Amino acid sequence: MTYALNPLLHAVAAPPIPEAQGWIAGRSFPTEKPLIDVAQAVPGYPPPRSLTDHLAGVVGQPGMARYTDVPGRPELRQALAADMNAFYGAGIDPAQVTITAGCNQAFCFAVQALCAPGDELILPLPYYFNHQMWCDMAGVRAVHIPFRAERGGVPDPADAAAAITPKTRAIVLVSPNNPTGAIYPAEALQAFFALARERGLALILDETYRDFLPADGAPHALFRLPGWDEVLVQLYSFSKVYCITGYRVGSIIAGRRLTDEIAKVMDTVAICAPRIGQEAALFGLANLVDWRQGNTRLMRDRLAALRTAFSRNDLGYRLVSAGAYFAYLAHPFEGRPALQVARRLADEQNMLALPGAWFGPGQDGFLRLAFANVEAGAMPAIAERLAQDAARG
Repeated sequence: MTYALNPLLHAVAAPPIPEAQGWIAGRSFPTEKPLIDVAQAVPGYPPPRSLTDHLAGVVGQPGMARYTDVPGRPELRQALAADMNAFYGAGIDPAQVTITAGCNQAFCFAVQALCAPGDELILPLPYYFNHQMWCDMAGVRAVHIPFRAERGGVPDPADAAAAITPKTRAIVLVSPNNPTGAIYPAEALQAFFALARERGLALILDETYRDFLPADGAPHALFRLPGWDEVLVQLYSFSKVYCITGYRVGSIIAGRRLTDEIAKVMDTVAICAPRIGQEAALFGLANLVDWRQGNTRLMRDRLAALRTAFSRNDLGYRLVSAGAYFAYLAHPFEGRPALQVARRLADEQNMLALPGAWFGPGQDGFLRLAFANVEAGAMPAIAERLAQDAARG
């Protein structure tokens, strides 16, 4: 007789990104039609030399090998609070900031602190698959609300209101969205906030891609609302903006009542976020303002190039939404599973994209493109390959 496995964990499918990467494993690609990888949201350029030089200069210091405070280095929490306050016109206190090992961990810890097994949270379709995976592992039921293509991918607060039950503990929003790229208007975010406050729920707002918004200015005023810290739980990541995905550093901003609970989870799981990642984030906030703004402009240029390339009338594929980092496409093959469509693009067009079905039920008509991975000059080639695929039928 062998040992048993946790049935909740065992029932969760393996992470999908490695499966997609397996479609091209061992292949070589001709120079006239190189691989275009728009599968995973990873910056297509390295961190700045000043950042890596700084880390190289401090990594040998004895203190860099030690734990930080459980919620993160005080200097980093203060710097991030100041950065958020300047951006949102807010009054966030450093004590309301917890530094985590990436934004995925931030989500897991927030859900752990808010939900017991058997509780529910509302997760709009299409979802970021790691969010669904964590809920399943934790025994938390993710209640889906419909994908609204007619709203440009912006979920409808009325759908969320109808889905609330006595077991609901939180509403989860991701804006700019992964996988659709949609950027939720301020009025929609405020409506979700009002709904959450009225019904005694938390509003978990994942703003991983905040630094790549296509327009200047704060995307919402939620941090300026009275009592925001009893409703809003903001998640953020340093990974994309400073190109430090491997350093694993993100954050949670919430009221002290919740952050005190999150500290228990952090202490049990990791003690603290990796110190080297915290050092990288602190250096970035203090020294890379211009570089960060340059990345924002770079992504805006890539988005503009994508929209221009997709304006051709023979594309076949339809651009449903696009914003920071991602585009969501409706494919032209009615009834054909998105997995088949994505596999054929990889096999015949040397383009690696993800099927919509990996982002929830009812998404078989769509593909996700992480267009920020490629330079603006590659956007016409993406459109051409999609047009060739559509013409094949």
